[in-house]
Amino acid sequence: MPDVPSPTQRQLTPADVTALLQARFGRTAVHCGPLSGGTFAAVWHATLEDGTEAVVKVGPPPGVPLLRYERGVIAAEARYYRLAGAVGGVPVPPVLAADDDLVLVGRLPGRPLSLMSDKPETAAVVRSELGQALRRLHTATGPRFGYDGDGRASGTSWPAAFTAMTADLLADGRDWNVALPVTEAEVMAAIERHAAVLGEVDTPSLVHFDLWDGNILAEGGRLTGMVDGERYFWGDPLYDLVSPAIGRRIEDEPENPVLKGYFETSPMQLTDAQCTRLRLYRMQFCLLLLIEMPSRAMVGETERERREWVTPWLLSELRDLR
Repeated sequence: MPDVPSPTQRQLTPADVTALLQARFGRTAVHCGPLSGGTFAAVWHATLEDGTEAVVKVGPPPGVPLLRYERGVIAAEARYYRLAGAVGGVPVPPVLAADDDLVLVGRLPGRPLSLMSDKPETAAVVRSELGQALRRLHTATGPRFGYDGDGRASGTSWPAAFTAMTADLLADGRDWNVALPVTEAEVMAAIERHAAVLGEVDTPSLVHFDLWDGNILAEGGRLTGMVDGERYFWGDPLYDLVSPAIGRRIEDEPENPVLKGYFETSPMQLTDAQCTRLRLYRMQFCLLLLIEMPSRAMVGETERERREWVTPWLLSELRDLR
């Protein structure tokens, strides 16, 4: 059975993309085609009239139900690229043009790290460079914690923002009638129980959040891109150690190249408080993986497979947070 298209991804033709670029930004695409990988936005590559190789990201169709934190995320992606680009040493594309639901950026060289499983030594070098780039990214700081704009969850402290972000996610789960393997009370009690370790984070750092291998670009054995930053928020830098090790506990991998690049030491031992925070973040990340499925029309075998590997991960993290 073929995958059901995500309702949030606009079904576009080359003529549609060409017309959008012309109408919104006065740019002409002499060639364009779809790119694969994500399930939220429609993503196309385009060659512009001046020869610029670009990537076009188009937001969901009007009226499509979204998760609470997804409101305004296309415009947020442009903000992320500008923020990260201003840091220096963080490979992000230049923003060529942007509005509320359309972003046009320069196309970076390289291909996703997810396509380099046959080159583990090269991938390790790239991951080490990712750690170094993350350290630089996290020097960017914001005025408050959580998401910015569009009424999304935020707070004056990290415990307040993280609690609000999780509460919104659980509310999305209720809206979409998602059957969770844990209760909302268990989740919120775990956060309250460990509010003190969350409170150790006193600086709202720029967090990419979504650095799975498909969003990491490499060419010639070097890191060339950290893309798809529309889900960024201001919070604990440690959160960016979750997505590079999906399904695992990175603190159990002291020789992990991301850790070695980030901390510039080996082996790296995290404190008990840092490990607790990572468990909280993985708990929230697992909840997102389950709760987003109905909004992406992930049904049947696709839903079963995700539940099969996410549920034990979630239960393990929650157990160790008791």
